[in-house]
Amino acid sequence: MFDVLEAVGLFFLNPLFIAVLITSVAVGYFRVKKERRNFRVRLLPGLTELKRLLAESWPYALVLSILISVVGLTVDPGWLVLFSAAALIGLLSFYYKLTSPIYFAAAAFFALYFMGEYARGFTFRGWTPGQVDLLGELAVTIPIIAGLFLVAEGLLIIRHSVRYASPFLMHTNRGLRAAAFKTKRLWLLPVVFLVPGDMISAFIPYWPQLTLGGHAFSFVPVPVIIGFTQVARSLYPDVLFPKVGRAVIWTGVSVIIVGFAALWMPILGWASLLIGVVCRAVISIIASGRERKGGFAVAPRPTGVVIAGVVPDSPGEKMGLLPGEVIRSVNGIQVNNEKELYDAIQLNAAHCRLQVIDRAGEVRLMQQVIYRHDHHRLGLLVVR
Repeated sequence: MFDVLEAVGLFFLNPLFIAVLITSVAVGYFRVKKERRNFRVRLLPGLTELKRLLAESWPYALVLSILISVVGLTVDPGWLVLFSAAALIGLLSFYYKLTSPIYFAAAAFFALYFMGEYARGFTFRGWTPGQVDLLGELAVTIPIIAGLFLVAEGLLIIRHSVRYASPFLMHTNRGLRAAAFKTKRLWLLPVVFLVPGDMISAFIPYWPQLTLGGHAFSFVPVPVIIGFTQVARSLYPDVLFPKVGRAVIWTGVSVIIVGFAALWMPILGWASLLIGVVCRAVISIIASGRERKGGFAVAPRPTGVVIAGVVPDSPGEKMGLLPGEVIRSVNGIQVNNEKELYDAIQLNAAHCRLQVIDRAGEVRLMQQVIYRHDHHRLGLLVVR
């Protein structure tokens, strides 16, 4: 138990762990600031990103740790250090299109290769890049681990990116203001890696170890960072982001399959990492390019008030209102802007009846009692 607690303590002292805590607070702060500038009200509290940093990802971290340990996917300690360094650089760049773990895994792998070619004399506590065999076991284990990370990334995107899409206003070609949506998410996965040999225990005697078949392995918990950012404007977030997530999952599956093939031809492990990097980049480029060229899914209408966002736990959410829907009338009074909307609500808030045009163009009637303490009355962010 003491060994485990010591390992956990060193995990929390990892610079990457501290940096991601600070960064997640900054992401939430800038999101709230932008929402208030556009709509005078924020959609979610500023500490939402910090609170959800680990809450959504720990089950994936647990499954990954078990798979890595049970299958015996060992990694080199030098690769772990370079992997964390690449993640820290990506995190501090605030450009979260580059914070997919496949980039970190590939960067660390090929950095080891160049170190072995041009810095063979480098030594740190008995470790040298010349002792790393990138055409051996690492050519199999690292691609498989990277593929598993991609699968976890895709699942997180599908399940936890839509709800946190933040609306903001943009000018259309006609000079009108339409809404687009941006999600910027960070997930922290405390993953336990297997490092062969006793190099770590030589410097930290009480570090947790496993001996199997005469070989010693150390358990090393490392904070793995997954970042995702994407703007949706021609498609709704609940349409675009799951598409991106599914593409990332299939990329991960492909990397794993090619990684397994490296058991017979090690160079395929190198190829699988390159495939993962290229495919992940292409997914981001295609999604971003299509959204920039397309029109706006949430744009002003000649009649009615267009919904850009719905505050959680508000009357609007209880009524099932969604971004992109249009409120045509309130209590029988036709409304065309935000002021008319809330003026009509004031007439009879106790029996607020809305006529709503949904995304498919169909009309439905909604009714909800609105109390004085209800946030922002309906809790809607609208296109103005």
